[in-house]
Parts: sequence; C-alpha cells; structure tokens
Amino acid sequence: MNLAYIPSPSQGVWHLGPFPIRAYALCIIAGIFAGVWLTGRRWAARGGNRDHIADIALWAVPFGVLGGRLYHVITDPELYFAAGKQPIRALYIWDGGLGIPGAVALGAVGAWLGCRRRGIRLADFADAAAPGLVLAQAIGRWGNYFNQELFGGPTHLPWALLIDPAHRPADSPTVALYHPTFLYESLWDLGVMALLLWLDRRYRPRRGRLFACYVLAYTAGRSWIEALRIDHANHFLGLRLNDWVSAALFAGALVYLIATRRPADVGTDTDTDTDTDAGTDVSTDTTSGSGSGSSSGSGSAAGPGSAGDGPQGASPPDRDPTDK
Repeated sequence: MNLAYIPSPSQGVWHLGPFPIRAYALCIIAGIFAGVWLTGRRWAARGGNRDHIADIALWAVPFGVLGGRLYHVITDPELYFAAGKQPIRALYIWDGGLGIPGAVALGAVGAWLGCRRRGIRLADFADAAAPGLVLAQAIGRWGNYFNQELFGGPTHLPWALLIDPAHRPADSPTVALYHPTFLYESLWDLGVMALLLWLDRRYRPRRGRLFACYVLAYTAGRSWIEALRIDHANHFLGLRLNDWVSAALFAGALVYLIATRRPADVGTDTDTDTDTDAGTDVSTDTTSGSGSGSSSGSGSAAGPGSAGDGPQGASPPDRDPTDK
C-alpha cells in the first residue's frame, strides 16, 4: 500500500447555471494566454511591436485548435467512426483529444497568415514564439489531469497518480495507481522552455533555428513519455504512431539545424549576422518607433533579425551551440 501518491481531482467540471465550466478548457486557455504573453515580451525585446503578437495569435490559435483535433481524429478514427460509435463526438473537444503535432503544424499555417499581414518573417516569429509555445503545452497538459486521461502504466512510486475507478483501464479495474505522464510531460516542457531561453541568450540562433531546437528537445522527451502511456493508440511496426511522428520530426529538425549551420560561425563568439534577408517587421506603426522617420536607423521599429534588432540596434550573432 502506497503511503504517498498524487490524488485525482474531485471534479473537472463546474456549472455556472446551465453553462459548464470545464477544467480542461481552462488549462488550454491559460496556456494560450501564457504563451502569447511570453512571446510578446520576447518580440518587444527584439525591437518588434508587441501588439502584433496578439494579432498573429488571433490566426494561429484557432488554426492550432483545429489542427490538434484533426490530428487526434485522423490518427484514432475508430474512436468515433467504428460500428456503435458516435461520429458527432469527434467535435467534442472538451472531452479531450488535441494532438500537439497537428496543433503546431496547422497553427504554423495560421501564424504564417498573421505574419504575412504584418510583414513579418515566419522564421523570426517562430524563434520568438518557441519558448512561449512549449510553456503553453506545459500548462495545457494539466487538462489531462482533470480529465483523468493519458496516464501511464501501474506504478508504486511515491508520485503515482490515483485514478478513480470510472477512469481506470478495463483490464486493470482494481489497480488504482499509475504513472502521471501528464506531469512528466509538463515538467519536461518547462525544462525545454528554460533550455530555449538559455540558448537564445547564449547563442542568439536565428532563421528558425531556435524553433528547430524546440522540436528537437520536445520530441526527445515525448518519445520516452509516450512509451509509458497505456491509453488507446494505433501501432505501426510495434511502436505507437506518435513515436513515429516524433522520430520523423526529430530527424527533420536535426537535418535543418545541420543544413543551416554557418561554417563562418565555428569557433567564434564575436561574429555578427549580416544577413540582409533577415526578417523585418515592416508595418508602419508609429507607436513602435521613435516617430522621427529618419533613415539613419536610430529609434526605428525594425523587427527581429534586421539591422535594428535589439536594444542597441545591432543584429545579434547567429551562433549554434554545437559550434562552441
């Protein structure tokens, strides 16, 4: 008998009159706001207009939610379209079921549309948004805790998660304690966020390289966490489908980092990125500049990666952690 364990929440839904307030939705919303807040701070620190991040989020968030749900339904169609199932439940997002790969992929399409309207390069926005994105994931994962879903196999560790009988697997109805994989992933995500912030301060990666580091680090953690989970999943060649997706994304991010590595940066701490193609926030928002309209570049509203990037107006060096 375990003397220590994590209790399950007594409820995940509260009612305000006829309207249900679901903890799962609150966790997702809290994650979105935290991610947008952090991205806005980072964008402003790079010389961009913080208000533009909210504008881009208005495109990226709905696309991301749609993409996350589509990924879940497409990879587990039998949950909704098999004989005896209810296809309408594919629309019940509040019951849980948002696939992060689909959310990021389609969310990127929405972000691209928002960036295009503001004259911002998607790669520059992605680098600014990467820590905020993984912070949103860390917070959103707690929705699985309130739904008592996506937990791991049985365990007697002192941080085991107590699952109510109604949510236990059919083949182990008498087993009460399971791995809290939602907690593992949330903590891993916070670690990834800290890593990305450190990499950005230390090496100033640009042109989508920080976002590639996010993909690399997140999928590395997702692979071992996925191996602990016992919820329904389709398998291919003995591995869960999400394992294959993570492996493909990991490989893709690694190839991108290698392909975009600049030989001139190897072994130097002082090189300056003089790439004139770096993304620029070209919106003529008078609130983000000095208002002088001068072409000298002082007090200009240049976006990240341009010659006016950063507090001193100098473009930060583009260095890779492997170059040290």
